[in-house]
Amino acid sequence: MTTLVACPSLPARSSSFGTMTVYAFLVAVTFSASGAAPVPLYHHYQEAFGLGPAMLTVVFASYVLCLLAALLTAGSLSDHLGRRPVIAAALALNALAMVMFVTVHSTGALIAARAVQGFATGIATTTLGATILDADRTRGPLLNSITAFIGLGTGSLGAGLLVAFAPAPTQLVYLVLLAVSVVAAAVLWAMPETSTPRPGALASLWPHVHVPEAARRALMLVIPANVAFWALGGFYFSLMPSLVRLATGLTSPLVGGAVVAAFTLSGAVAVLSLQKATAPRLLSGGIYALMLGMALTLSGVRFEQVALMVAGTVASGAGFGAVLSGSMRSVMPLAKTHERAGLLAAFYVVSYLAFALPAMALGVAAPMIGLAHAAYFYGAAVVLLAATSLVASRLFSGR
Repeated sequence: MTTLVACPSLPARSSSFGTMTVYAFLVAVTFSASGAAPVPLYHHYQEAFGLGPAMLTVVFASYVLCLLAALLTAGSLSDHLGRRPVIAAALALNALAMVMFVTVHSTGALIAARAVQGFATGIATTTLGATILDADRTRGPLLNSITAFIGLGTGSLGAGLLVAFAPAPTQLVYLVLLAVSVVAAAVLWAMPETSTPRPGALASLWPHVHVPEAARRALMLVIPANVAFWALGGFYFSLMPSLVRLATGLTSPLVGGAVVAAFTLSGAVAVLSLQKATAPRLLSGGIYALMLGMALTLSGVRFEQVALMVAGTVASGAGFGAVLSGSMRSVMPLAKTHERAGLLAAFYVVSYLAFALPAMALGVAAPMIGLAHAAYFYGAAVVLLAATSLVASRLFSGR
């Protein structure tokens, strides 16, 4: 596996750059929380609109595919226009999506809201990630590794609590996130710009991905393991709440939120607790954790044991965190300032394709062979891919 390459020393950053690091981190967490907020409401949408597993994955896919469209078109836009204008556009789109969720009245409206949200998140993902790296080159890869985990975990669990215990369960969570987006947009203009604009903004909107030559080998080495883990993430975010309800009979909105929170927050804990581990150790250790976690999760489903499902979810989430951290630390330091957003876009295009396409196939297969049997086949495929990537990486590094 590739090793972390040291970055050249940079001039000392001002306190305003430290403030921008905190701001970009918190806003990135907000976008991830917004993306997870609808998950505890899926059961409500299923009952209100008569959605089956296949249509649930369509709703899920509308978010991911529009996120991919944003990565392919606007993913490197902030390298040309500067970070702040693009962050402002992403926040405006996210606020619009929250308004659309509040007024959802049909499956089509739900898909449209998810699509707008996905496009906003795609723009924000690369821009905020690049901003964090601009402002703090040393801790940037670590912070980028945990933003999604913290946001997805707190968003899903917080939404589950609001849906279960607060009034207006299908609206309040979105109103809270709308307010946070508005406040973030207002604060943005007090933040410093961390990137120097350069020509080529219009040309950058043509669908493309750009991987700097210095980072290509490192990216190719981490892709197989990354694909396996993002495919696992797609499983947890689309159909795992339904699978848990099937196996346990629990119907509370907290079920979906708790499943996602256990998966993502264990990933954040793994990233923070393994800061001193080398990138190769993170990648290989994460793969072993995935295989153990998937075996425990599916055993829990088979024998209807909640404890096994929880243990498997935590192990899988920790593995995901280790692999994502190892991937970031292997790849991102190899990009120059004006290449960061573009490289992040390429990294996330591959990741979100793995996140969406296998989960969509699972949603199609579930009505034909049953959700539990579809999950067994899916889990076996993910474990096989992870094991193959581990063997291939060791053979490659042994040459």
